[in-house]
Amino acid sequence: MAPALIEPETDLPSSTSSNGANKATVYLLDTLHPQAMESAQSLFNAITPSDPRHSDWKEKAEYLVIRGSYLTAEDIAACKNLKAIGKQGVGIDKIDGEACRARGIKIFNTPGVNAQAVAETVLSLTMSVAREVSRIIALQSAGFSVPKETCSGLIINKKMIGIIGMGNIGRKVAQIFQGGLGCRIIAYDPLLPKDAWEDIAHTRAETLEEVLRASDIVTLHIPLIPQTRGLISYQQFKIMKPTSILINTARGGIVHEADLERALREGLIWGAGLDCHEHEPPTKEIYGSLWDTGRVVSTPHVGAATAETQMETAMAAVDRLHDYIQTVRVL
Repeated sequence: MAPALIEPETDLPSSTSSNGANKATVYLLDTLHPQAMESAQSLFNAITPSDPRHSDWKEKAEYLVIRGSYLTAEDIAACKNLKAIGKQGVGIDKIDGEACRARGIKIFNTPGVNAQAVAETVLSLTMSVAREVSRIIALQSAGFSVPKETCSGLIINKKMIGIIGMGNIGRKVAQIFQGGLGCRIIAYDPLLPKDAWEDIAHTRAETLEEVLRASDIVTLHIPLIPQTRGLISYQQFKIMKPTSILINTARGGIVHEADLERALREGLIWGAGLDCHEHEPPTKEIYGSLWDTGRVVSTPHVGAATAETQMETAMAAVDRLHDYIQTVRVL
């Protein structure tokens, strides 16, 4: 990589490293994995949340690294000097993208880095719902005996897996279910070219309805945008098989939660595994009625919550921002 161009201190706040090169000042709005924090402090003049100077980030920041913090349009308007953001994880719904685009502020997220972890979460949720794990544990935790004769379940082997969203995570899900369980794959993504996934045996659906009618498992891997909010609602549940399972490890809001509860109580589908909810983390106060159906497994958005993934995604956010800064400084 070409060496960084040393810019005047008045143009880019900096500190001097051991080799004499100036480092860009980067404000970390969140605490990252320890290895990523160490990397950030090596590559940048990193202003961490515990640093007394951190409170000046809106006034001074040209570069930010974010893990879970919100960055609203008002925040962006206040950041007069902001040029680029490193975002840990693939989701950028907590950042006002329109405000960033209007200002030409770059957002560097980390798509693909968490794909394996999220895909394994899909498998975990699917198996838990299929074998009534949540209902059995709830009854046993309440002091009830659960005879095996009162339990039922579904076999996933060789079933049809419907994948909505054919990005990095959807690809990993297809590989896991196809390679490990001999499942058939039907996938839907109106944005990808027809020759996508040439290396994965699958049926490419033309419509969402085609996936819902055919699938035993429907798993969501799409962003939450106005067009996808409430994408899976009561009318969609009516199309699905009564033995089907819905998995959402994407974003809360894609599934209409009140309609999901109604569908479960009416027996329109078998069950649901939710790692994403409109209200996070999910609580009994809000979701107790849904959980009482005995057909839902809820986890608090832990799809990427492994030590390896947290380290890898945080490192990727730091590295991508650093690569960008190096590039602009040599132009």
